[in-house]
Amino acid sequence: MIVVITPEELVQNETEIINALFEEGLDLLHIRKPFINSKENKDFIQNIHSEFHHQLVLHSHYDLAENFNISRFHFREIDRRNDLFKSFTDKTISTSVHDIETFNELSEDWEYAFISPVFPSISKKGYGENSNILYEIKKRNNSNVKLIALGGIHENNISEVFNSRVDGVALLGAIWESNEPLDIFKKCRKSVLS
Repeated sequence: MIVVITPEELVQNETEIINALFEEGLDLLHIRKPFINSKENKDFIQNIHSEFHHQLVLHSHYDLAENFNISRFHFREIDRRNDLFKSFTDKTISTSVHDIETFNELSEDWEYAFISPVFPSISKKGYGENSNILYEIKKRNNSNVKLIALGGIHENNISEVFNSRVDGVALLGAIWESNEPLDIFKKCRKSVLS
């Protein structure tokens, strides 16, 4: 599984790129736009082809889900700890963790969890430089929740990630910091499929 996470800020031609990513086989898109309001988020989603709406995951403005046939919701670590997901357990929910011990304790309410940072981040300079998560993944013992690697993953190291015990990867900086996001996605996908 390959997931793409949107950049926090709006990017020129972003929804056109997103539609093209879906046409190239993108599995899921996480809409993570903490600085936009509900109307801006609604406009953003309206520019994504409706046939892909069931592959969208909301990080905020959960009330928009009904309008768009969206049944996937992501909860940050702090929101998970504060049980903000409890009224969504009949939906498909995901979360984030930063160590394998926390991942191993997740209940089967969660479809998957991002674990990060696997490598030094592309989009957040200096973040994850001393990470040993790829090694830590060997201690995974929770098979009820899928594990999605995040952080510094690009076309040259994605195969290494899939060779560890993960069920998928999430791309952010590799896509959005590139002048050729579609090309990068195709290269990553090709690496995974080969």
